[in-house]
Amino acid sequence: MALTQQGYEPRLIDSVVKRYMGLFGALSIEGPKWCGKTWTALNHANSAVYILDPENNYANRESARLNPAAILTGEKPLLVDEWQEVPGIWDAVRFASDRTKEKGLFILTGSVTPKEGSFVHSGAGRIGRIRMRTMSLYESGVSTGAVSLSALFDGIKPESCISRLTQEKIIDLVVRGGWPENINVAPEDAGILPEQYNIALSETDITNADNVKRNPALVLHLLAAVARTNMTPALLNTIVADVQARFGEVSRQTVAEYLSVLKRLYVVEEIPQWFPELRDKLRLRKTPKRMIADPSIAVSALKARPIDLTRDPRTLGGLFENLCFRDLLAYSEAIGAKLSHYHDATGLEVDAIIELGTQWAGIEIKMGSHRVDDGAASLKRLQKKLLSKGAATPAFLCVITGGGPFFTREDGIHVIPIDCIRP
Repeated sequence: MALTQQGYEPRLIDSVVKRYMGLFGALSIEGPKWCGKTWTALNHANSAVYILDPENNYANRESARLNPAAILTGEKPLLVDEWQEVPGIWDAVRFASDRTKEKGLFILTGSVTPKEGSFVHSGAGRIGRIRMRTMSLYESGVSTGAVSLSALFDGIKPESCISRLTQEKIIDLVVRGGWPENINVAPEDAGILPEQYNIALSETDITNADNVKRNPALVLHLLAAVARTNMTPALLNTIVADVQARFGEVSRQTVAEYLSVLKRLYVVEEIPQWFPELRDKLRLRKTPKRMIADPSIAVSALKARPIDLTRDPRTLGGLFENLCFRDLLAYSEAIGAKLSHYHDATGLEVDAIIELGTQWAGIEIKMGSHRVDDGAASLKRLQKKLLSKGAATPAFLCVITGGGPFFTREDGIHVIPIDCIRP
């Protein structure tokens, strides 16, 4: 019987977990701390072992260090929480899965990717890996889900939908983020949890990731520097210059190392460039778009108050795009699609490209309805350019907004409020 916790809200990833449990001997659920990995894993597990349980002087951790296989004896599926504290658990799980050939034996949860070389085997073919994120608007009940991305790929006309968002509501959503424990917190208190997250990250987590002491003040400033270039393909040198303006001669290598650990902690993520398969190769930029895992982390790093965001539409627009990407990543993964961005050498940019099998769709994100025409123009330029070079016709093109009704323009481009979307 599953160990589902009372009050558990189903997550989009639940269906992915169930599917992967039928395909692999073990499953690794990876994502930032506090995003809900353990509760989701318990929803599919019949027993659990917590590596960081302090009982008997961390007996589980010490036992696993001596013999990782010794802790894998519970009823299956067995959850091993924070397995990365003893990287040898990975190899033990891989070996146990390989030996029995059974499916769905183990669920691993981890909030940091161990350093390369911490375990011997990649786990390919034995351990499936899925990414979990903070709650999307659909999961937290903000999105009505009237417009399905999967249905759009199938050519199904969406239902009508009118957004319930206002600028004030968008500000509330980016301040509170998608943390499960923060969903029902009063707006005036919603910034406390992300602030505590950043403090724990800077003072403890980034050091515990590989037992290398790091400067908490530098970590917080680096988060702010990333937040200032959030959702852009900013060069590393831009972030280095920002850090150096505050801390003096911090080396490029040091900044790169700090960023690398933040990626391993699933706090900073890179959205890859889209390289369409064409007869004629395009001159494409290779710089990934860098984003913060949840917009609330960026808000806290910038020390931005709601009133500050009201007065700074540019920053608010970037945070809105961050929120949309968080949701699009979750929705894409739920339907087995991939998310990337487009930016070529001529300066043509499209915020998001979703690939589902051989199909693709282009998406622009514009918080204000007055920018819809700009987004549509970029989408039409991309479509014309790619079709002239032999690309397939897009399944759909759309502009995601922060308010207003859903409608389809005369040129066929959908205009969809973010609080109307689901997988």
